Amino acid sequence: MTTRDFTEIPVLDLSLADDPATLPELLSCLKAALTDVGFLYVSNHGVSASVVAELVRVLRPLFALPPDAKATIALENSPQFLGYSGAGTETTAGNADQREQVELATELDVVSGAPYDRLRGPNQVRDLPVMLINANEQWPCQLPELRPIVERYIEELTKLGERFLRLVAQALSLPDDTFFSYLSDQHRLKLVHYPASISNAQGVGPHKDSSGWWTFLLQASPEVKGLQVLNKAGAWIDVPEVPGTFVVNIGQAFEVVTHGVCKATTHRVLSSETERFSVPFFQGVRRSLTKPEALALAAHFAEFRTGIESDKGRSIDSPFLTGKYTTWGEAQLRTKIRSHRANGRRFYPDLYDKYEKESA
Repeated sequence: MTTRDFTEIPVLDLSLADDPATLPELLSCLKAALTDVGFLYVSNHGVSASVVAELVRVLRPLFALPPDAKATIALENSPQFLGYSGAGTETTAGNADQREQVELATELDVVSGAPYDRLRGPNQVRDLPVMLINANEQWPCQLPELRPIVERYIEELTKLGERFLRLVAQALSLPDDTFFSYLSDQHRLKLVHYPASISNAQGVGPHKDSSGWWTFLLQASPEVKGLQVLNKAGAWIDVPEVPGTFVVNIGQAFEVVTHGVCKATTHRVLSSETERFSVPFFQGVRRSLTKPEALALAAHFAEFRTGIESDKGRSIDSPFLTGKYTTWGEAQLRTKIRSHRANGRRFYPDLYDKYEKESA
């Protein structure tokens, strides 16, 4: 395999980290995956199988709720861009995505500060009659088991993310706690349903993940393909479900911090005639992170060899990567407003025109 023509995604067994004799093998494979591919599977990851199974179990009944029930947690009501959005309401690469989703996050209070600090906040609070829902409840009352299931999953994925970051640092010849200062106190995840559709329609368009430091994806419909990754030669490579694994990929902020050595790989999801469920977990990036802070490790990574990105990959809208904005929080807020225009107009009218009119 060369840096220009990978044709499959590597699978890394994290249990190799538990034995000093096999740790070097794991770190060597991890370094190659980080610098040559940007996507990988992790097996023996330590996340409870029962926690994963419970989350998978609840996805179908969640999206089978009637439209008026899902509307009670509509994303359009949230300045944090948390909640339910229907198919066709989010755009990627200028086109509508054919997926419905519920966006959730670590449960936190709103804080004051810069406009982008409003992205930190609770999962959606709804103004429903007390006979239907407790005044302090923030989750769909028609599916009361959702909250504890999601909160357990976030807790487990948060631990996995921290363990993985230590291994990444070691693979890149850095102290194992190097990347923790970049992390946010809030992580996000999406519960995603791709309805059955015309084959090869845009489930979600080509993009580089901008919502997190790293993404850990649970492919919850093992029989349905759709996820594809763009290799360095500009070819789309299938990423099928591998039982017992998570798909892991690099976010835009990590590409900046590693000075382009570990690139955020472009990917997309194609719809098919069979519905598909998935759950991406986005490890949070500190919103106040500036471009100069992110480049503090530039000297270390200057010694690394980097691959050449395809023309298709370079064309993806990546404002933090290109330096259009020097603060991660503003770059993320811009992406959210451009993807969810109704929220932008409602909650950020002073910024909506600026972000909407500028070129990608």
